Parts: sequence; structure tokens; C-alpha cells
Amino acid sequence: MKKLCSTAVVVGVGLIGGSLAMALKKDGLVDSIVGVDVDSDSLDRALAMGAIDQGYASLPEVRGTYGLLVLAAPVSVNRKVLSTCASLLSRETIVTDVGSTKAAFVAEAEQWLGGSCSFVGGHPMAGSEVAGIDGADPYLFENAVYLLTPTSNTQSEAVRFMERLVDGIGAKAVCLSPDDHDAMVAAVSHVPHIVASSLANTAGRVEERYPKLLELAAGGFRDTTRIAGSNPPLWRDICFSNRDKILDILGDFQEVLSDYIAKLQEGDACGFVRSMEHAREVRSQVPKRLKGYWPWLEEVIVTIPDEPGMIGTVAGCLGRRGVNIDDIEILHLREGEGGTLRLGFAQEGAAAAAMDVLHGEGLTCRRKHDS
Repeated sequence: MKKLCSTAVVVGVGLIGGSLAMALKKDGLVDSIVGVDVDSDSLDRALAMGAIDQGYASLPEVRGTYGLLVLAAPVSVNRKVLSTCASLLSRETIVTDVGSTKAAFVAEAEQWLGGSCSFVGGHPMAGSEVAGIDGADPYLFENAVYLLTPTSNTQSEAVRFMERLVDGIGAKAVCLSPDDHDAMVAAVSHVPHIVASSLANTAGRVEERYPKLLELAAGGFRDTTRIAGSNPPLWRDICFSNRDKILDILGDFQEVLSDYIAKLQEGDACGFVRSMEHAREVRSQVPKRLKGYWPWLEEVIVTIPDEPGMIGTVAGCLGRRGVNIDDIEILHLREGEGGTLRLGFAQEGAAAAAMDVLHGEGLTCRRKHDS
């Protein structure tokens, strides 16, 4: 792909900023990445990892011109940078952010920049449970939806620049108005985090009566509460910055939950099933090959004997055949009998290739299909 610009500056070299810097370098979209972060340890880690080429504590320290400025710090920091950076930028600089809420920030950005350069709001729908630069991954955005939120004030050339950037890092660009963005992500991202936290807190309350409760928590509970382990201060900032939209969606959720409660109280088993069937139909419409906060994986369950080195044997035989394992979990293991492994594959077709290899090695395996 054609190079986007010579130099890009990333303010905030955490998970998203660091991953974006690494992706831009990996794919040759820019020649040089400058990192800006008040945390010197993060800058040192980013330099050691090769995510950035230079590091500074503040934007005014950066010398020379740059074609891209990415605001990937907390919203409060991004606001401070925007309110003071207009004089530091050339008219050719494209400014974008990676924040989870858009309407208020985009309006402020356009006001502060005042036409001195182009701003395009951005929000990559990708993440990791590992916070900070240590979780940075140049492949984080592969097959992820990357939302762009241009307005009537946004120059078309700037939108095309960002669309090329998104395509270059392997993501899928989707343009929305800032207001629509905030309403939609409230439904599919922000409220699910609140619900996951609520489920975890509910289990914590019940555990006070049944101390062994969490020992019984299986895959369903782990899957539905996984994102409850995310950074609470980060999600406080996100949720309060999108409070009105979240409250609207929580109202919808409350009505749906109340309907389930009513059906149980009234003994309406048929209505209960109809609601669950509708939920299954809605769930089936979620694109299977787009990553989001819950990355999509094709999964294979492998039965292995209880022998030393079997996990390494499975990984080794797949590796020699060029099949990359993106996720692995030991599901069950009994001494003397063996157990099962869950292997996750992000690349389309990798699961089928893995099964061919494993069958060839005499191992029993099966596909785990989406429910």
C-alpha cells in the first residue's frame, strides 16, 4: 500500500496507541513514529519494543512537521492537547483520536482546531484485557471494525486518508455521525460492560450465601463476564462521557429483563421460549468474521492423551504446517486419562487446516460451533 505520510505522532502509547503505532510501522504506512506520553516508563517500553522511533513527554517538544497526529491518551489529556496544539500543526496534518465516545469530543476538536487542519474522529472496535503498552499488538486491528465519525465540516480528503489508514492496518472502516456512533456503541459496547460487571457483582453477592459458588462457574459465566475484568477507571470515563445514551439503552435493557421476570412469575413458558428464540436469532446476525471487544475465533476441540509434552506436540505439528494458533485453553485434564484442548484460530480456514493436520497425526478433534 502507498505510504500515507513520512512521520506520525501518537499521543498516548498505551494499548491502542502502541498497537496503532506498531501496525503503521509494520505495514510501511509511515516512515517514522514519534510517541508522546507523560509516563517515561511507557515511552521506554515503546522504544524497546520498536513501537516508536522517538519519545517525548509533551507535544511541543516534537520538532518538525508531521502528517498524522493520533490522540490516544485519556479523554482529559486529549482535550488538553487539542486546546493548545493548533499553532503546532500544519494545514496538511490530519488529526484523529481513538476515543470510545464521539459527539462532544468531535465538536470540541473542530472548535479548537478552527480549520487550522483536518480532524476525523476515529474509534477502533478492538481491545485486549492486557492494558498499557505491554498489551500492544500490531495485529490488534486485523478484521476489526474501525469507526470514523466525519461531520459536514470534515474535508473529504481527510476522510479518504483515514479510510486508507484503516484499510492499511487490516481493519474495516465504517462511517457514522458522531451522535449515531455514541448511541450504537452504547448498545453493543458500553452497556455490555455494565451488564458483565452486574453479573459478576451478582455472583459475588450470592457467593456470600454459597461460598463455593465460583468454583462451579463454567465457560458460560466466564464468557459473559470476561470484560468485567477491564480497567474500571477507563470505563468510568467512557460511561460518564456517554451517560445519556447509555441510560437510554439501559432503559431498553431494563424493559427486556423485566419481561423475562414477568414471564417467569406468570409461568409463561411459551412466551419465555419465544423471547429466547428471538435472542438467538438476533445473536446469529452478529458478523462472525469481524473482531470487536470479543475477538472472533474459529475453535477446535482436541482430545489428547495424558503424556508428557502432548500440548507441545499439538502446537508443534500445527506450526510445522504453517497453521497459527491464536488462542489456547486446557478445558479438562484427568491424570492417567488425558483431556481436551480448545484451540482458537483467527485466520479464515485455519481451523479446517488444523483439523486436517491433527487427524493426520491420529488425534481426535472436532469443530466447536457458535451457539
